[in-house]
Amino acid sequence: MLRSIWSLLLLALLWAAPAGAQAGFLPPEQAFRLSAEPQDDGRLRLRWDISDGYYLYRKHITVEALPAGSAPAPAMPAGKTIADEFFGESEVYFQRLELQVETGQARQLRIGWQGCAEAGLCYPPQSRVVTLAGGGPQTREAMPGGQTQAQGEDQTLAAQLAQAGTAWMLLVFFGLGLLMAFTPCVLPMLPILSSLVIGSSASARRGFALALAFVLPMALSYAALGAAAATMGANLQAMLQTPWALGLFAALFALLALAMFGAYELQLPAFLRNRLSRASQRQQGGTLGGAAAMGVLSAALVGPCMTAPLAGALLYISDSGDVLKGGLALLAMGLGMGAPLLLVGALGARLLPRPGLWMNRVKAAFGYMLLALAAWFLGRVLPPAATLALWGAWLLAAAVGLLAMSQGCAAGQAKWTLRGMASLLALWAAAMLIGAAAGQSNPLQPLAFAAANKASAGQAASFMDGFATVRSAATLQREIDAAAGQGKWTLVDYYADWCVACKEMEHQVFGDARVQQALAGMRLLRPDVTAAGDDSRQLLAAHQVLGPPTLLFIGPDGQERRAARVVGALSADAFLARLRQAQRQE
Repeated sequence: MLRSIWSLLLLALLWAAPAGAQAGFLPPEQAFRLSAEPQDDGRLRLRWDISDGYYLYRKHITVEALPAGSAPAPAMPAGKTIADEFFGESEVYFQRLELQVETGQARQLRIGWQGCAEAGLCYPPQSRVVTLAGGGPQTREAMPGGQTQAQGEDQTLAAQLAQAGTAWMLLVFFGLGLLMAFTPCVLPMLPILSSLVIGSSASARRGFALALAFVLPMALSYAALGAAAATMGANLQAMLQTPWALGLFAALFALLALAMFGAYELQLPAFLRNRLSRASQRQQGGTLGGAAAMGVLSAALVGPCMTAPLAGALLYISDSGDVLKGGLALLAMGLGMGAPLLLVGALGARLLPRPGLWMNRVKAAFGYMLLALAAWFLGRVLPPAATLALWGAWLLAAAVGLLAMSQGCAAGQAKWTLRGMASLLALWAAAMLIGAAAGQSNPLQPLAFAAANKASAGQAASFMDGFATVRSAATLQREIDAAAGQGKWTLVDYYADWCVACKEMEHQVFGDARVQQALAGMRLLRPDVTAAGDDSRQLLAAHQVLGPPTLLFIGPDGQERRAARVVGALSADAFLARLRQAQRQE
C-alpha cells in the first residue's frame, strides 16, 4: 500500500480508481533510480529513488571503495521489516534511500543493490561503478548483457519524468484544493472576495479575467511553498528514519485531524490575521494588478479549515523530495481552490451552493485523510501485522463516521446507502483486525490463513523435482531444441533463491493439482539466476527477461508464445488461463 498511501486515499475519496489490468513491470533502472551527488564536506550522497510498489533489500546494498580499503563503508539507516512465510523477516527500503559516503582516498566506488516489486517480480542484483576523480561523480552501470552505459543527468531526469502517476497526482491535488474551497470558512468568503476583486459592474469577460489574475498568483504562491517543501525533502527523509520522529509526526497529524473533527479551532494568531486583512483591503479591486496582489496575500491567509490539510500536503511533498512535482502539486491545489472563484467571476455568485451541514462533512473527510497519513507514518516502523491492525482500526473509524452521517439524513435511499457502506467497511475492518491477530499483513486478503492448505506444500515439493535446473543460456537452448525435436511443449520458469515470489509460485501454483495435471507431458526447465555473474546475465538476456519469476511457454516448434508470457506472481487460475492462451496460438 505504499508509496503513496496518502495519494491512494485521496483518490479513493475523490474519484473511483480506474479499472484495468495491472501495468507492466518497470525496467530495473527505472524502478530503482540511483544518483550520486558530491557534497560540500567532501562526502558523496547516494540516493535511490524507489518507484511506487517496489522495494530494496537492506542486506543487498553494498558500497565498495576502489582501491580496497581506501574509504570506510557507509552507515546503513534502518529499513522497514517485512515478514515472508518463506524467507522470514527482511529489512527493506520503500520510496527512497539516501547514504552519505566518506570517499577518503578512493578513486571509484562499486555500488550494488537488489530489489523486488510488491506485485511479485524480483530483479537480479544490479551494480554501478562511480568514478570520483575529475570534477564530480561519473557513473557506469552494469547492464543485463554485461555491457556498460554512461548515465547523464538528462537521462536520469527523463527517466523520472517518464514515471507513471504524475497526471493522477496533479488531479488529486486539484481535487484537494477544490474540497478546501468548499469548507465552512472558505465558501462563505467567495461572494465577498468576488466583490472585492471584480466589483459589481464588471462584465462576465472582465470578471473572469480579474478572477484569473487573482487565482494564478495565489496558485503560484502555493507552488513556491511546494517547491520549498520538496527542497527540504533530503533533510526530512533522514530525520524520518528514526521511530521517534515518525511517531511525533503521526501524533501531529492525529492532532490536526481532531481539529478537522471540530475538537478545537486551528488558525493563525489574531494579530497576524488582522494585519493581512488590512493589507488586502488596501489593495484596489477591479484592476489586474490589484487582483494579483490580493491573490498573493490571500495565499498567506490560511484559515482554520485548510491549515491542517495544507500541512499534510506539504509534509507529503517534502517526503517525496521532488522539487518539480512538489511545485506542480501545490500549483494544482491552488488552481483547485480558485476554480469556484473563476466561476463566480464569469457567472456570478448565484451559482454557488449554500453553506450547510454538507460543508462540515467535507471538513470531516479531511480529518480521516489526516488520520490515514498518521497511520502511514507509523506503518514504516511497526511490524506488518500491527500495520494491518492500524489500518483496520482506521477503516472501522471511517465506518463509524459514515454511520454518524446517516443519522443526519432523512429516511430514504441515501440513509440506507450510507448505512450499507458503513456495514461493509465495518465487516472488512473486523476481518483486517482478525487477520492482524493471526499475523497476516495483506489488507486485500486478511483471512488468507484460514484457507491455507498445508498439504499442498508437500505436493508442490514433489512436483518441483520434475524441473531440470539450467545454469547457462547454451544449455537452455539445447534443452528447448531437444523438447521441440520430440514434439513437446516446454515451460521455462526463471528462478532464484532470493526470489520471494518464486517460492509463492511453488506453493500456490505448482502445488495445485489442476496445474500439475495441465503440465503433464511438458518439458519443465528452470533457469537458475541466483548467482550474479555472466551466466545469469546471459540467461536473462537470451529471452529479454527482467527477473524472476518469469514463465515462458515454448511450443512444439521451439518458438515462445510471447503473448502468454507470465511476469511476476499470479494465481493458479490465472496461470491456467495463460497456458490455454498459449496453446490456442498453435
